[in-house]
Amino acid sequence: MWLLQLMQQQHSIDMMKKQGLKLEAQDLYNPNGVSLKDAVGIFGGGCTGEIISPEGLILTNHHCGYSSIQQHSSVEHDYLTDGFWATSRDQELPTPGLKFTFIERIEDITDIVNAKIAAKEITESQSFTGAFLEGLAKELYEKSDLKDKKGIVPQALPFYAGNKFYLFYKKIYPDVRMVAAPPSSVGKFGGETDNWMWPRHTGDFSMFRIYADANGEPAEYSASNTPLKTKKHLSISIKGLKEGDYAMIMGFPGRTSRYLTVSEVKERMESTNEPRIRIRGARLAVLKEVMNASDKIRIQYANKYAGSSNYWKNSIGMNKAIIDNDVLGTKAEQEAKFAEYAKAQNNTEYANVVKKIDDLVAQTAPLNYQLTCLTE
Repeated sequence: MWLLQLMQQQHSIDMMKKQGLKLEAQDLYNPNGVSLKDAVGIFGGGCTGEIISPEGLILTNHHCGYSSIQQHSSVEHDYLTDGFWATSRDQELPTPGLKFTFIERIEDITDIVNAKIAAKEITESQSFTGAFLEGLAKELYEKSDLKDKKGIVPQALPFYAGNKFYLFYKKIYPDVRMVAAPPSSVGKFGGETDNWMWPRHTGDFSMFRIYADANGEPAEYSASNTPLKTKKHLSISIKGLKEGDYAMIMGFPGRTSRYLTVSEVKERMESTNEPRIRIRGARLAVLKEVMNASDKIRIQYANKYAGSSNYWKNSIGMNKAIIDNDVLGTKAEQEAKFAEYAKAQNNTEYANVVKKIDDLVAQTAPLNYQLTCLTE
């Protein structure tokens, strides 16, 4: 994952240009002006959505809109099965609880956090806690030029295992309405058989629209709200693609675990994935049986089933990929090279760090196994 505000520092913009990107870094992320970041946001709780019209039309995945489609579905109006398409604005369906979030600005607050650690206001481990980060975000927000702007919510987050901290200023719109969804035979084509598999042939899309008050600011649902006049939107080309065309993905992937050690990967496989696979497999079998017996129950439990099966399948695929690709062997080689480097540098702290992680994992693995069983 490449952070937008670090494109020049990390030279990711240079790599993208070599691949064929025609835009400048400022065109992708400009905290003081309009850029591509203003056309890409967080849909709901963590999915990515793209603005594809000057009037707030959102394109996102079918599986991202699935809970909202279910929310509007009934036996009489089974939008999950049959799909939905609003042919006029007054047919667009208000969806309570659904939000769309734009990132207004990202600030590096690492020095502020480190200064608090150095002053012994907090410990290093406390710097990761929600209580500290929420308090710090609020403190910095109160001093910022955005504090009086409507809909702004600050969030401080650790990156790179706490080596960096960033403050995100989010602008959240709470009036989002459903515009279109294909039938599940299109939007979920292939079902769980094709989920997490590539290439895929599913029409995995749905559409929603952001509404705002008369000033274009975030507002709770009101019949008087109007479609948001967006700063920027993406134009969809109908020219098609050819081999060698530049392509990139911009959005909110969540997190990466690429820096885990051998012991941490084993813990993920054995303490998280394996119990999750067993428990969710049993749960899904029970849900499937009762859902098949009644359309009403099928609709009521559709999102719970989809959410449970999503990471059931992910955990199965993850463990298989780790074994098939000898990830543990590759990481063991990396750790051996790191040990050689630490020895050559005569750095005791580096030389002992993997063993310290291994020792901690040995303590936490049984607890994580129990936690997974409890939460599942």
